[in-house]
Amino acid sequence: MQNFALPLIIGFIFGFLLQKTGLGHYDKIVNQFRFRDNTMLKFVLGALTSGMMTIAIFKSAGLLSPVSMPDTYILGNASGGLILGIGMVIAGACPGTLIAGIGQGNIDYLIPGLLGFLAGGLLFGYLFSFFAVNIATVAFYKGISITDITNLNNYIFAFAMLAVSVAAAKLLR
Repeated sequence: MQNFALPLIIGFIFGFLLQKTGLGHYDKIVNQFRFRDNTMLKFVLGALTSGMMTIAIFKSAGLLSPVSMPDTYILGNASGGLILGIGMVIAGACPGTLIAGIGQGNIDYLIPGLLGFLAGGLLFGYLFSFFAVNIATVAFYKGISITDITNLNNYIFAFAMLAVSVAAAKLLR
């Protein structure tokens, strides 16, 4: 039970924050894709950059042990992101907001969410061997990160991303 406590607490906090900030609402998500409301983009950029900064600080302070870098599948990640984006536009929600909306009792999140999860899972399971052979091997990098490719220090990269995020937030008012 101990292994489930922290993820459940983090998930509860994440869902709570999604709903309190309004990022779980259909209008926020659809208007992000229409470039009419950039609240979601600002929230995600803030979360990513603060996470990058925290990891860089914890690593340098010795509070975080180095972890092995997962493999990078550029074509697989790009095609998966495209499919996820199309699904988000159709459903008007992302997987996290679907779960938060279902937990809140919104029936309009239950139908597209459940159908999307089931259809996506079945389709991926059926096509996995095709994906594994034909897509995963294209533009594959074993255990390499952007900082490895650019030869930038983790701090410099994190601060650069922070600067880009702040500039984007200012421009997207």
